[in-house]
Amino acid sequence: MGRIVSAAATSHTFGDSEGEAEAISRVCTGMASIGRAIADSRPDVLVVASSDHLNNFTLDAQIPLAIGIADEYQPLGDMGMPRTPVRGNREFGLGFAAFCAQAGFDLTPVENVLPDHGVAFPNAFSNPDAKAALVPLYLNTVMSPTPSCARAYALGVALRTYVEEERSAQERVAVIGSGGLSHWICHPRSGEVNEKWDRYVIDRLASGNGSELTKFTRDDILEQGGNGGLEIAAWAFIAGVAGTARGREIYYEPLTSWWTGMGGVLMDTDNETP
Repeated sequence: MGRIVSAAATSHTFGDSEGEAEAISRVCTGMASIGRAIADSRPDVLVVASSDHLNNFTLDAQIPLAIGIADEYQPLGDMGMPRTPVRGNREFGLGFAAFCAQAGFDLTPVENVLPDHGVAFPNAFSNPDAKAALVPLYLNTVMSPTPSCARAYALGVALRTYVEEERSAQERVAVIGSGGLSHWICHPRSGEVNEKWDRYVIDRLASGNGSELTKFTRDDILEQGGNGGLEIAAWAFIAGVAGTARGREIYYEPLTSWWTGMGGVLMDTDNETP
């Protein structure tokens, strides 16, 4: 059986460094800390769950749940990310898609995708030497209907089961949920950050009570966290992967200059999970 050796949830955007230098420095330090912990767990495979930002899945192909099955991915290069190709793991992606079909998930295999910052940025800071094969998993929260937090949580449970019951012995898998926290995009409330809501999301995951994120409806999130806050589906996904494991907040900053709450939680994957 394989093993989940590390798991984390983190925001994935970055912006101008002027105006809030100290807060931005703390965000960068926190992301680097999460990255080191993921790299130090020596994964063979790195699964990064994120929304796509209308880059690969346009209005012509509104796919809610998808997984990469390519041997190699060339990043899109948005937000200044390097376009250096990264190794994939076709067999892992195809295997999980087949597993999900039996478990009741329509997880679409995709090959010709160019991972944007939602996938490429976490991969860059947690897999800098490209020792782990990248497997992008898409929770397409910019589409409607949106994959719910409950569905994302169940998908996280399915991933853990797949790794522990179907993968080869000694395979080491790291998982990152990428996105959030509160932010409003192209909206009258753009620039607003809901720190209270952000801290609630962080606390639920870090305290081992991440299953409570499944109670959020789409309307709840739109009101409290904004249309960008729908990306907390990736945090619910990590809650499903981690089960009852606890974690710890690594960083949080209500970065109004970036129009988003920035946060990250590193899970303790050594705790027992159901």
